[in-house]
Amino acid sequence: MKKIFLTFVFCFSAIYAHSQSGYDITINLKNCNDTIAYLTFYQFDKTLIKDTCTTIKNGRIVFKGKTKLDKGIYSLVSQKKTIYFDFFIDDQTQKLELNSDIAKNDLEGLSANVSLENDFFDYIKFINKQNKEFQDYRTSINVKTKKDTLLLNDKQKVLDKRIQAYEQNFLEKNKSTYIADVINLKMEKVLLDIPKASNGRPDSIVAYNYYKKHYWDNIDFKEEASMRNPFFFPKLKKYFTSVILSNPDSVNVEVDRILDKTKQGSLLYKYILAHLTYNYETSNIMGLDKVFVHISDQYFKTGKAVGIYDDESVINKIIKRADLLKPLLIGSMAPDLSMIKAEDYDTVKKMGFEAAKNSEEATKVYYANESTLNKMFNHLYSVNANFIILVFWDVDCGHCQKEIPKLIKLYNELKQDKKDVKVYSVYTLHEGEKYLKYIADNGLQDWINVYDGAHLNNVINKYDIYSTPVIYILDKNKKIKAKRIGVEQVKDVINEMEKEYKKIK
Repeated sequence: MKKIFLTFVFCFSAIYAHSQSGYDITINLKNCNDTIAYLTFYQFDKTLIKDTCTTIKNGRIVFKGKTKLDKGIYSLVSQKKTIYFDFFIDDQTQKLELNSDIAKNDLEGLSANVSLENDFFDYIKFINKQNKEFQDYRTSINVKTKKDTLLLNDKQKVLDKRIQAYEQNFLEKNKSTYIADVINLKMEKVLLDIPKASNGRPDSIVAYNYYKKHYWDNIDFKEEASMRNPFFFPKLKKYFTSVILSNPDSVNVEVDRILDKTKQGSLLYKYILAHLTYNYETSNIMGLDKVFVHISDQYFKTGKAVGIYDDESVINKIIKRADLLKPLLIGSMAPDLSMIKAEDYDTVKKMGFEAAKNSEEATKVYYANESTLNKMFNHLYSVNANFIILVFWDVDCGHCQKEIPKLIKLYNELKQDKKDVKVYSVYTLHEGEKYLKYIADNGLQDWINVYDGAHLNNVINKYDIYSTPVIYILDKNKKIKAKRIGVEQVKDVINEMEKEYKKIK
């Protein structure tokens, strides 16, 4: 039998006590030399161990327990941590006998003493057969030309229709069963007969709208068994990464819609909320941190996230992180900065800021020189330009040493193109001599070169600077139009902003 490798977390799940009838799973596995085997089950994005058999004799593997198994897709896993095969458990299959043979491929030797279990095995065998037919066809035509690709696409469509017909028949034959719910979850709800658009091609908009509308058809989010299979998590992940629009406001609507389908406080609710929180806190797509902030405001601040994490302090950390990001969302007014010009470094140094050992001493220095400092401050809000490039960087930062020269070159190109652009350059440290030398040696004199000489702004927290360089693009009103972008993206952002300005005029 073909072994499928599986990487999973070895952790023991809690016992789900529904009744005292228990379970008894006997597996006769021919040609098995294992001395230990595991009974595992899928749960959201993990595979968990439910039981272990350490007394295998002549390939006979027995798993027994005093409480019923939860509905779900389970796996027989070898001592080498490979899956032999999957099978399902519901209320009717707590007493189950399975037969298989390691020496046979493609599950052909797999059978059960329950007819519906055999129907499930037949389904798996059918899917494997279609996949093999597709791969064999791909190999036979040896795709090299556009014509070959079209032939392969046509073959895929034929197989897709065949699979959809088989799955639909399976659902009708096994209505109101757990395994039918699993197959329904796995099915792609695509529109096969797509109407033509005005250009004569298949109408992709109609196809997309159908797919999105029917994506979650007949899936019960209040039934926790819905996530105990290998299909639910990938389907959820695909929905938020590929199906819905990556617009933060649209995503926020979908987050609420999906969570509303679940029972608040249920295990499925907790898993989904934890996944979405992490996904949008760490998203690399610009602007989607707005979703993370929305989740914090709607669920964590309102007490709807209680019990999601073992350590409740994590909730406070998430709220704190979201509150830090809220002023920095795309479309928000950039927080103002009261900075010292690089050229005034010597004057400010003499005031004693660099000698201050703590914030208390720095505060005393500030108030002793407040009137002078107020005249020296260069405010971000005082910058007048249609396009403001706000860059945070460090002279000694290796990545900055590569990116800042690129930004200098781009800035000069933008000026040559008559763009009304200014660079507000913030040095994140206080080694003024190095800063001044770099400015002189690299031609940054046309930039607004500043640093937090009075230790007043807490730039690192205010602009979430956990690495450098960091580039923000602001419009003439100091609204954030882009952030954390590479130098290569700056020109495209400015071009798009210019189009917006022209529309307003």
